[in-house]
Amino acid sequence: MKNKINKNGITAIYVRRSVSDKDKDNNSLSIDAQKAECIKYVGENENYRIYCDDGKSGKDIAHRPAFQQMMSDAKDGEISRIVVKKYDRFSRNMREYLNITNELDNLGISVYSLSEPFNTATKEGRMMRNNLLNFAEFERETIAARVADAYNTKARETGFYQGGKIYYGYVPERQTINGKTGSVLVPSDKAKVVTKAYELYKKNDVSLADIIKYFRNSNIDITRPSKHFKSGRTNMDRSHFSKILESPLYVRADKEVYAYLSSKGYEIIDDVSAFNGINGLFRHANADGTEYIKVGYHEGLVDSETWLAVQDKKSHNSKFGNNLKAKNSWLVGLVKCAYCGYAFNITYHWNVSHTICRRYYNDAGYYRANGCLKKRLYLLRPDDVEKAVYEAMKERLEHLKIAKKESEKPDKETENIKAEILRTDDEIKKLMDKLANADSVLFDYINERVKTLHSKKISLEEKLQTKSRKQKQIDTKPLEKPMSQWEELTVDEKHDIAVTMIEIVYVSDENGIDIRFSI
Repeated sequence: MKNKINKNGITAIYVRRSVSDKDKDNNSLSIDAQKAECIKYVGENENYRIYCDDGKSGKDIAHRPAFQQMMSDAKDGEISRIVVKKYDRFSRNMREYLNITNELDNLGISVYSLSEPFNTATKEGRMMRNNLLNFAEFERETIAARVADAYNTKARETGFYQGGKIYYGYVPERQTINGKTGSVLVPSDKAKVVTKAYELYKKNDVSLADIIKYFRNSNIDITRPSKHFKSGRTNMDRSHFSKILESPLYVRADKEVYAYLSSKGYEIIDDVSAFNGINGLFRHANADGTEYIKVGYHEGLVDSETWLAVQDKKSHNSKFGNNLKAKNSWLVGLVKCAYCGYAFNITYHWNVSHTICRRYYNDAGYYRANGCLKKRLYLLRPDDVEKAVYEAMKERLEHLKIAKKESEKPDKETENIKAEILRTDDEIKKLMDKLANADSVLFDYINERVKTLHSKKISLEEKLQTKSRKQKQIDTKPLEKPMSQWEELTVDEKHDIAVTMIEIVYVSDENGIDIRFSI
């Protein structure tokens, strides 16, 4: 690379000012001040070229176009030396600085600082320079930490939009609320895309791909801002819609949403009274990776019933993989081993005369470490299970129709869940009472036990909330006709009905069939 060195090349003057520098009362760091001092040092009549990055951080060079151009010109042999006001204008990242200066050394190009007048050609000078850059990097990290702390404090104290992330369907607008001024999200022209996506996905037979297909066929613009495309925009894909459909930003949060998020273990900043059925929610991250919920000043786009129904569907699909096609059985993804919890695979076996083919369940848990001892079920076969589950579904549907005509009463499973929550609460209380007199060993045991019980309670509350919502919103009419024409349905159509009604089916030769309904 040294053959590109041009000792008669130009002097590069590099100036940079970050956003944090703009907030400081320090005119010496202004772009004009840096240029003036560097030009004075070089000489106005000398051959120089100015490279300027205004409003760019010194943490890296990836986001500094002028610096990258300067490095490109240096590699092309156009530059003989580089002059800066201070070494931290060049870079505040110690490792990156050393990589860059090593590259420049190989090119025979020196970097001169006006504020640190020591000779970097000597080992003493290089040590001084490196010490200064270490302090500069420490300062940058300290500033970043302060900014993060300030962001987190404001995010917890107010419902203003904190900037940074772009939320599809909203644009920020400056407003004054409770005597404080900040950015509030207001619906944009893309808000109708969000509401329609929720409306469509709520239906049992609609997938993310179906949503995209709907918008394309309707000639509805579903582009979003993107810095990676020349046009500045790119089309929404399934991943983007999936994130939108699970974000609490869009829900008009009410008490049901509060209960749902509580059951998920989120830290909720506001009291339940703030969940008024109007405002949406922000989901922010803590430093330890956990997340908390804050009621925003913006209005949600989706009613709570629709939002919660979508969360249940996404959770169910994620748990059972119901986006897969049902090929061998309409109960695919729903039937699990009662012992190990793993799914069954279906295998086919012909009799000796090759006239009869029978289906069997193979336990996927058999092939796992510490898995089940039994590889195959012989007493219960897929045909038997499908017939039994279908009969149970008919009975369940009839029960729901009757329950609708009568006053709604909690079912036995709901009462059992409530009782288990009370028992868990009681055990936690008794353990907490023993903590005061516990030694270190007992203290650790109680602490671990309380954690286990707390996790169990969250799981039970989540299940209770899900059942409560589904009992309120269940409409049996869409199920009645397909159930009455069961034999005419395809395997996939039967599967769609099954996942609407069933949470899971546990099967074993010893204990038979245990069906857990979700409605």
